[in-house]
Amino acid sequence: MTVPSLDALLTSREGLRGQRVFLRADLNVPLKEGRVTDDTRIRAALPTLRRLLASGSRVVLASHLGRPRGRHRPELSLRPVAIRLAGLLGWGVSFCEATIGPEAERAAGELEDGQLLLLDNLRFHPGETANDPDFARALAALADAYVNDAFGTAHRAHASTEGIARLVPRRAAGDLLLGELRHLGVVREPERPLLCLLGGAKVSDKLAVLEALAPHADVLAIGGAMAYTFLRAEGKPTGRSLVEPDRVEDARRVLEAARAAGRTLLLPEDHVVAKDLEGGAAAEVVEEIPDDRMGVDIGPRTAARYGAEATRARTVFWNGPMGVFEIDAFSRGTRELARAVADSAATSVVGGGDSLAAVNQLGVADRIGHLSTGGGASLEYVQGLTLPGVAALEA
Repeated sequence: MTVPSLDALLTSREGLRGQRVFLRADLNVPLKEGRVTDDTRIRAALPTLRRLLASGSRVVLASHLGRPRGRHRPELSLRPVAIRLAGLLGWGVSFCEATIGPEAERAAGELEDGQLLLLDNLRFHPGETANDPDFARALAALADAYVNDAFGTAHRAHASTEGIARLVPRRAAGDLLLGELRHLGVVREPERPLLCLLGGAKVSDKLAVLEALAPHADVLAIGGAMAYTFLRAEGKPTGRSLVEPDRVEDARRVLEAARAAGRTLLLPEDHVVAKDLEGGAAAEVVEEIPDDRMGVDIGPRTAARYGAEATRARTVFWNGPMGVFEIDAFSRGTRELARAVADSAATSVVGGGDSLAAVNQLGVADRIGHLSTGGGASLEYVQGLTLPGVAALEA
């Protein structure tokens, strides 16, 4: 089945003028002292928002923020987001402290054509993450039509991503969500050779995608702390590096799956090591990790090898840092890789917070084919899994 688009709703006989459109966006942005410190996700939501407002829709906007775990936590209110959103849009944004119930229904009912209402944090209610039918019905009471543009939560079967979609007949994917599906689909059905670069701390966090990509990618290059679990599986010294002993067999199985499929799985050949993770710790490059050191980044030879694979590839998917990227002294491998991916002629897709931070900090983001807004969702989608938030739109 195909995912209905926002275009289909806008050009339908009924149109959207005068209709209350419940728009689920991903406005989960960092806050400090009540101010938005990074508005990237807010900016990503603007194209769909602008189209809806221009159509004369009465937009009821909703999102989660942080992990309040079903409790009202004032420091996780979306009010600062409403202020920043209004500034970016150049448009009035009404804010409702309620999410469901009489107050929210009254605020939604008072909207006029082309007006925008932002509800407070969906996750203040335990019914959101539990996909509680009553909570989903209360959200649906605010909507004549439903648009999901929150790709970052599309892999979650929550009330605002899955439950409400099955209750509102007129529903569609927003421009951001559809764009993510289109670009990530290139990784699922790639122009070869396909290079997948995976970093991060733990094998356990990415085991499923490692198992899926090992036989699928022409080259799977692994960095970050999880590389040391793979090195342990190959019997190589890892010193005091972060290793998941209970995942060594899993790593060995991934290695064997790649070999059985005739694929190439690359592990670091040299390493940046230090005695601890303090920013001022002395770092050195080694081929074998000493017993009293820990790996904190891929070495220059490894970065060059991975970069060369990016040059040869026709499709590149990168998720996760190659080292302890938040410490400048241990970020060189990630930065070198960002340059290599940007320089490659391949169709490139980059996701994951640190990977995106690297390409943004280096000023090469405009040379990446697609910057994915969804970490977990993108990993699940490239595995070939069905995303509940997308499936609910198709039903």
